[in-house]
Amino acid sequence: MNKAIQLLLVGILYLLVGVGCQNQPAAKKVRLNYTEQLATGTASNSEPRPLHVAVAAIISPKSTYSTYRSLLDYLGKEMNRPAKLVQRSTYAAINELVRVGQVDMAFVCTRAYVEGHDSFGMELLAVPQIHGQTVYHSYIIVSSQTDFYTLSDLRGHSFAFTDPLSNTGHLVPIYLLNQMGENPETFFDRTTFTYSHDNSIHSVAEGVVDAAAVDSLVYDQLVAQDPSIAEKTRIIYRSPPYGAPPVVVPPDIDPGLKQELQQKLLHLHETPEGRQILQRIGVDRFVLPHDSAYDTVRAMMAEVSGDATPYDAQR
Repeated sequence: MNKAIQLLLVGILYLLVGVGCQNQPAAKKVRLNYTEQLATGTASNSEPRPLHVAVAAIISPKSTYSTYRSLLDYLGKEMNRPAKLVQRSTYAAINELVRVGQVDMAFVCTRAYVEGHDSFGMELLAVPQIHGQTVYHSYIIVSSQTDFYTLSDLRGHSFAFTDPLSNTGHLVPIYLLNQMGENPETFFDRTTFTYSHDNSIHSVAEGVVDAAAVDSLVYDQLVAQDPSIAEKTRIIYRSPPYGAPPVVVPPDIDPGLKQELQQKLLHLHETPEGRQILQRIGVDRFVLPHDSAYDTVRAMMAEVSGDATPYDAQR
């Protein structure tokens, strides 16, 4: 099946489930056996306890597995314990795994980190440096076939968010509408959650929705892999920089394990194997994070909390 047919089928699926007020994720979740079974007890004496690493669905599940598999294999080899990938369909579900300590490490979205840190003490471990920077942006994109050039042009049209806990894919457009005295329910004709940034990008490129808010890192990487994405879409808004999505650990993690994980990530760029892994996930290197980098997100959350909370609760 060629790529064009695959994308057409994705579009048909979105239309069938109804682009709009759906309680279930629009993006299909890929269930892999080793991502679902989390140990609740201790490992046997003959087998080391697995290292559970969660990755939020910033990109679709299949892409997540392909992208992060080599990193998990490396960590498992270096730490002499099997490394298991854990995926869930929402950012909130990943946060819950971190909160209860069912995963040892997680790659999360910026806003999901802020929520987790401020509500239950989620801890920063490392942050990716990409093209020499530890920031990213929110893009609002439209089809290149439309005459939309500003957010105001999108009144009465369809819009895709990624996840309710997404910074670039949900909070930023809500914040922008709040600045205009608007909210999604009155401004847009219909909205949907796609539950991954690549799903949102393809939805716009294939005309499933009129516009979407997406992670700049995901968009730029997709364009680098497939230049036709840039031909099919147009960026009409680029946000100020925000602290990049970090790597985090549970608040009650063993200090020794936290230090070991942090050192493995911070020194990953120093070996040829490590640089190949980093290239696969689109990262220069991992560096030490600073919580203050996420204060601008906190400020947006505080400003829109009166509007965003009722809207989120309906979904």
